[in-house]
Amino acid sequence: MTSGEVLFEFVQLGQQMRVAAIHADTGTEVVVITPRSASRAQMQQLALAKLRMKLGDTPEPPKRLF
Repeated sequence: MTSGEVLFEFVQLGQQMRVAAIHADTGTEVVVITPRSASRAQMQQLALAKLRMKLGDTPEPPKRLF
Protein backbone atom coordinates (compact mmCIF):
# COMPACT_ATOMS: atom_id res chain seq x y z
CA MET A 1 0.00 0.00 0.00
CA THR A 2 1.16 3.47 -0.62
CA SER A 3 2.37 4.85 2.68
CA GLY A 4 0.32 7.56 4.31
CA GLU A 5 -2.22 8.34 6.94
CA VAL A 6 -5.41 6.29 7.21
CA LEU A 7 -8.48 7.86 8.78
CA PHE A 8 -11.22 5.77 10.40
CA GLU A 9 -14.87 6.68 10.91
CA PHE A 10 -17.16 4.66 13.20
CA VAL A 11 -20.97 4.87 13.00
CA GLN A 12 -23.24 2.65 15.08
CA LEU A 13 -26.13 1.08 13.14
CA GLY A 14 -28.28 -0.81 15.65
CA GLN A 15 -26.29 -3.87 16.74
CA GLN A 16 -23.66 -3.30 14.05
CA MET A 17 -20.86 -0.83 13.47
CA ARG A 18 -20.11 0.80 10.11
CA VAL A 19 -16.37 1.41 9.82
CA ALA A 20 -14.94 3.50 6.99
CA ALA A 21 -11.19 3.54 6.29
CA ILE A 22 -9.94 6.42 4.15
CA HIS A 23 -6.42 6.67 2.71
CA ALA A 24 -5.65 10.37 3.23
CA ASP A 25 -3.23 10.74 0.29
CA THR A 26 -5.48 9.22 -2.39
CA GLY A 27 -8.96 9.70 -0.92
CA THR A 28 -9.68 6.00 -1.44
CA GLU A 29 -12.40 4.80 0.94
CA VAL A 30 -13.73 1.39 1.92
CA VAL A 31 -16.53 0.46 4.31
CA VAL A 32 -17.02 -2.66 6.42
CA ILE A 33 -19.91 -3.61 8.69
CA THR A 34 -18.91 -5.38 11.90
CA PRO A 35 -20.69 -6.63 15.00
CA ARG A 36 -20.70 -4.09 17.81
CA SER A 37 -19.19 -6.75 20.06
CA ALA A 38 -15.89 -6.65 18.13
CA SER A 39 -13.11 -4.56 19.63
CA ARG A 40 -12.16 -1.26 18.05
CA ALA A 41 -8.78 -2.74 17.08
CA GLN A 42 -10.48 -5.68 15.32
CA MET A 43 -12.76 -3.30 13.43
CA GLN A 44 -9.82 -1.18 12.30
CA GLN A 45 -7.79 -4.25 11.31
CA LEU A 46 -10.61 -5.52 9.08
CA ALA A 47 -11.19 -2.12 7.44
CA LEU A 48 -7.44 -1.61 6.91
CA ALA A 49 -7.08 -5.04 5.28
CA LYS A 50 -9.93 -4.20 2.87
CA LEU A 51 -8.36 -0.81 2.09
CA ARG A 52 -4.99 -2.44 1.38
CA MET A 53 -6.62 -4.93 -0.98
CA LYS A 54 -8.38 -2.10 -2.81
CA LEU A 55 -5.09 -0.23 -3.17
CA GLY A 56 -3.39 -3.31 -4.61
CA ASP A 57 -1.43 -4.41 -1.56
CA THR A 58 -1.55 -8.04 -0.44
CA PRO A 59 -1.94 -8.01 3.35
CA GLU A 60 -2.31 -11.00 5.61
CA PRO A 61 -5.92 -12.16 5.77
CA PRO A 62 -7.82 -10.54 8.66
CA LYS A 63 -8.54 -12.62 11.73
CA ARG A 64 -12.13 -13.67 12.38
CA LEU A 65 -14.10 -11.15 14.41
CA PHE A 66 -16.61 -13.61 15.77
